[in-house]
Amino acid sequence: MRDKIARSIATVFGAGYLPLMPGTFGSIAGLLVYLYIKANLTVYIGTIVIATILGFIVSRMAKRLFYYDDPGEVVIDEFCGMLITYMFIPPTAPNIVAGFFLFRIIDILKVPPLGRLERVKGGAGIMLDDIGAGVIANVILRVINIIF
Repeated sequence: MRDKIARSIATVFGAGYLPLMPGTFGSIAGLLVYLYIKANLTVYIGTIVIATILGFIVSRMAKRLFYYDDPGEVVIDEFCGMLITYMFIPPTAPNIVAGFFLFRIIDILKVPPLGRLERVKGGAGIMLDDIGAGVIANVILRVINIIF
């Protein structure tokens, strides 16, 4: 039962099992949750904190659950990174679209120092690179909002 719950969290309730681009679907899940809860800052921050804590826990279990390091099915990291991308960013359509693409590009390209974060042992690397990608995307969105 515990493994089943961990798999559900790790795959964001099955999004990670989709055959093409599971990370993108994990990001879309994060975006959809953001769109639903963005108006309530307490719920939004609480969701980020709880999802991130659970993400670290299930990422540590990932090798045993999925039989290899950094399994593609684990998308809780993309889910959390996407939520971090939008933290304190005005929820306008341009910001939402730009944030999604910024996060995905930064995550896929593993801009420095994300490659190093991904190599952290014990499952933490699964989460850390996507948290970092979310922070970088957030900072870029902030700069864009200041300039424009």
